[in-house]
Amino acid sequence: MSLASGSAGAAATSSAGGEEVSRPAPGGQTPDQGREDRGEAPPSRPRASTDWWLFLAPSFIWGTTWFAIKFQLGVVAPELSVAYRFILAALLLLGWCALRGLGLRFGLRAHASFALLGVLQYALNYVLVYRSEEVLTSGLVALVFGLLVVLNLLGARVLFGTPVKAPVLAGVAIGLLGVALVLWPDVARLGARPGQSWGVALALLGTVSASAGNLWSQRLYRGGTPIVPSTAWSMLYGALAVTLYGAIAGLPFAFDTSAGYLLSLGYLAVFGSIVAFIAYLTLLRRIGAGRSGYVAVLMPVLAMATSTLFEGYRWTPIAVVGMAMVVAGNVLVLQRST
Repeated sequence: MSLASGSAGAAATSSAGGEEVSRPAPGGQTPDQGREDRGEAPPSRPRASTDWWLFLAPSFIWGTTWFAIKFQLGVVAPELSVAYRFILAALLLLGWCALRGLGLRFGLRAHASFALLGVLQYALNYVLVYRSEEVLTSGLVALVFGLLVVLNLLGARVLFGTPVKAPVLAGVAIGLLGVALVLWPDVARLGARPGQSWGVALALLGTVSASAGNLWSQRLYRGGTPIVPSTAWSMLYGALAVTLYGAIAGLPFAFDTSAGYLLSLGYLAVFGSIVAFIAYLTLLRRIGAGRSGYVAVLMPVLAMATSTLFEGYRWTPIAVVGMAMVVAGNVLVLQRST
């Protein structure tokens, strides 16, 4: 079965500025409302191929952003590179919303939710990831981040009562083992350089923050909050939080005008932030935080494929087996049992 399969028309949908809005059928609730209240995805929708694209887009984009982040380190403090990235992304999204006529006015409670999401998803998460990449290879950071799927599944189970079925657990285990095989040389060298253990701790904390942001997103979006405007506000709040921290900490507000820094900043802001997050959050709203989080298991392998092209990484037989296990785990996690 696919990520989402078709259901009989119990609810009508309308589109406003690119945002899909579900309307209850006359005389009652949508059939999916009870499941959404528990944080689960609806049992079926005619969106199978779309959901696969929503899964593949952030997987492939984020699989390359680990390498792009390396170009952001050096002249500019990592915290400020994060701030520049999400200020640019937020302004572009806000401008897009204004041009498309998407509503940007929300109540104070909604803005408080956006601010919390911004701090968890775009501030803490990325500052910790950038800092960890100062002492770890991008592949190893991506491997640690693969734990996101486990945290998402556990969090969805605890907070929303989402059931975790045996095929999903098996897929997670197979996928994580496969990632470990692909990146085993990096793991074996852990501790060879000073600060690597601290880098792993930062990467773990960043993963916890990202998972908390994912779970908060699921709670936020199941209430019908439009994805694009809320993402714009959340990114802006996250960027402002990091900027405020930088000012309090006395970080120098430097800027790097080198081609590598500017090109990577543009790529991270437009593709790594806007395109990937809109696709991922749309997927999260449709299938839930647990299964959409499997994007984080596929990313490390794609990150190593990028290293193969640009950093001379050489695949071993064990690594090839590991990639096959990731694909198998992917199929198990993403299949929809009837």
